[in-house]
Amino acid sequence: MKKKTVAILLTAMMAMSAMAIPASAEEGTKKIGIAMPTQSLERWNRDGAYLDEQFKAAGYDTELVYSDNQIDRQVNDIQNMIADDVDLLVIAAIDGEALNTVLEEAAEKEIPVISYDRLIKSDAVAYYVSFDNYTVGTLQGQYVVDTLDLDNAGDATYNIEFTAGDPADNNAGYFFNGAYDVLSPYIESGVLNVVSGQTDFDSVATPSWDTQTALERMQNILASYYADGTQLDVALCSNDSTALGVSQAIESDYAGDNTVLITGQDGDEANLANIVDGKQSMTVYKAVANEAVVTLDLAEAMLNGETVDGSLIEASAWDFDCAYDTESYETSEGNKCPSFLLVPTVVTTENLQEALVDPGYYTMDDDGYLHPAE
Repeated sequence: MKKKTVAILLTAMMAMSAMAIPASAEEGTKKIGIAMPTQSLERWNRDGAYLDEQFKAAGYDTELVYSDNQIDRQVNDIQNMIADDVDLLVIAAIDGEALNTVLEEAAEKEIPVISYDRLIKSDAVAYYVSFDNYTVGTLQGQYVVDTLDLDNAGDATYNIEFTAGDPADNNAGYFFNGAYDVLSPYIESGVLNVVSGQTDFDSVATPSWDTQTALERMQNILASYYADGTQLDVALCSNDSTALGVSQAIESDYAGDNTVLITGQDGDEANLANIVDGKQSMTVYKAVANEAVVTLDLAEAMLNGETVDGSLIEASAWDFDCAYDTESYETSEGNKCPSFLLVPTVVTTENLQEALVDPGYYTMDDDGYLHPAE
C-alpha cells in the first residue's frame, strides 16, 4: 500500500491545490456541500476546516455550513446547497432521523450523499465515513478495567457513574454500549457499584452533548448520593464536552477525594489541559484529519463513476488503519450502509507527544499544554 503522511499533507495543503486537480474538473469545477452540526463543540470546527481544506486543495469548490444544532436550520441549509446545484453532499447530521425528506430531494436531483461521522437514517445515503464508534466505548471501558486492575480487585469495590451523549446522535448509543458492555460484568459481580442506580442510556444521556447539562446532572448526583463523603472512583463520560462539565462539578461540589478517574473523547483543548493537570484521566482521540482524507478519496471515486468497495483502501495512499464494513450499520431496516471505519486512539499523559504532537495534530507549548495545529 502506498503511504501518505497526514502531518505533511496538512502542512502542504496550499501547495497541493495547484497540482491535485480531479479528473472531473475538466468538465467544470465540481462543488461539494459540507454540512456540519454546530460550531459550539470544538471538534466540529476541526472537522469542517479539514474537509473544506481537503476538497479545496484537490481543486473542488466548497460550500461549508454550520447549523447551530438546530434541526430545521440544517434542513434549510441542505436545501440551499441542493438549490445551489452541489455535486455531492457531505453531512454530519444533528439528528440522524430528521433528514429523510430533504435527502429525498437530493436523490431526485441525483446528488450523492456521504454520511459523515454520524449515521443518517436515510436510504439516500450512499456511504458512511466514521470511526469504529463501538470501539470508542470499549476503549473507555477497558481503560477503567486496566487502570483499576478490576480483574484482580479481590474484595475491593469501586463506585462509578455514567454520563452519555445526545440521544439524537446515532453514535452516542454505540459509545455508551461499548463502554457498558466492557464494564457490566464487573457491575454484576459487585466490583463496580453505580450508587445512583442510573445505568440505562436514557437516564444518563446528555442532550446536545452540552457541558452545562452534564455539569448540572453530576451536581445533582453528587448532592443526592455522595454528599456524605461516599467515594466516587470513576466518571465514565462518553466525550470531552460532557467530561468537562463532570470534572467541573467534581472540582466544585464533591466532598470526597477529587482523584476521580474521568474518561472522554475528542481531544478538545480544554480537556487535554485537564489531562496534563490531572483533572481528566484519558480521552479517545479520533483523527478527523484522517477522516477528511477518507471522505475526499471516497467522494472523488464516486464523482468519477468508479465502483467503490474495500479496494479503495488498497488503492489509496493512507498511512492509517481503516476498515470497509458492509454489515454493522443500516440506514433503514435491512438496508446495510457500506462504511469506512477508522480506528480511534487512547490518549493519556503518557502518550500526548506520540499520539497528538508527533503526527502534527497539536503543538505543545513550553508548559506542556497542547494546542490544535494551525
